[in-house]
Amino acid sequence: MEPFNSAPGDVVERALLACCRSLRWARRLADHRPYPDLDALLAAADEAAYDLTPADLAEALAGESLTVLPAGAYSAAHTALSAAHAAYESRFGHVFVICVDDVDPEEALDQVLAGIRSRLTNDPEEERILAAEELRRLARGRITRLAQTFEGPVDPASPGATRPESADSGRPDSPYVPV
Repeated sequence: MEPFNSAPGDVVERALLACCRSLRWARRLADHRPYPDLDALLAAADEAAYDLTPADLAEALAGESLTVLPAGAYSAAHTALSAAHAAYESRFGHVFVICVDDVDPEEALDQVLAGIRSRLTNDPEEERILAAEELRRLARGRITRLAQTFEGPVDPASPGATRPESADSGRPDSPYVPV
């Protein structure tokens, strides 16, 4: 947690915005450093997520983007997800978000389709609450990955100031699929 706690606030804020696109949420977490450990950071992130106003939630959801379907997804899956997404966005005014961090990758597509179909029947207030919870779960996974890799800024004037190559697999930062 030392690099995260000691990095300049604007660097941490930008990194946190990659976890949840609410500026108020990111600033709150950055401003309340230092955190003794990951669990304390996650607890603070949860608290900040629970305190999101409807405008903050709308900002965060507007920042979510669609991700590519898993390799090997057949065209019928693309069609089904596109149709479900269009219906969802038309009904609720934002992208569908669901966290599938704990789902086997081979079952993720089925989980997403089942989730969007079941949530299309929600009333707008119920769906706002569910979307906020899914966004909170996504942020937790992203923060966990961020904390494991955060190195803070590198001073380019320092001798040997390079970062090790990323272990990024080229996949999205979370195995979720807003459809």
